[in-house]
Amino acid sequence: MEIEISTPALLFPALSLLLLAYTNRFLATASLIRLLSNQAKEHDNCAVTSQIDNLKIRLELTKWMQFFGVLSILLCTLSMFGLFLEFTEMGKKVFGLSLISMCFSLLLSLWEVYISTNALNVELQDLDKKCKDN
Repeated sequence: MEIEISTPALLFPALSLLLLAYTNRFLATASLIRLLSNQAKEHDNCAVTSQIDNLKIRLELTKWMQFFGVLSILLCTLSMFGLFLEFTEMGKKVFGLSLISMCFSLLLSLWEVYISTNALNVELQDLDKKCKDN
């Protein structure tokens, strides 16, 4: 299979948007952690412990999502550089590693979405229970 220098460049817009989305998720998680931390301090509430554990996992996943996303961009760049220097086989292999790295990032993202969705469902169940009790 022939590969041109423009092939790895096709991933740059997608990876840039992906990293922007990951950064937004990180900021939202950090904001929620700060809010829960303040609530726990003000009300001496330990009921948020399970939410905090959940957020720790999400934060760790987001870190690795970003790591593999940045690694993918770096490998894409190295692939393009190899292709530019006419090291076609090396460029192909590094581009393949870039795609694998992107897949890891996306799988971690899927896992994080699953965890956050479960956390929201727990919140909705609690809200529904409180509304029915009133």
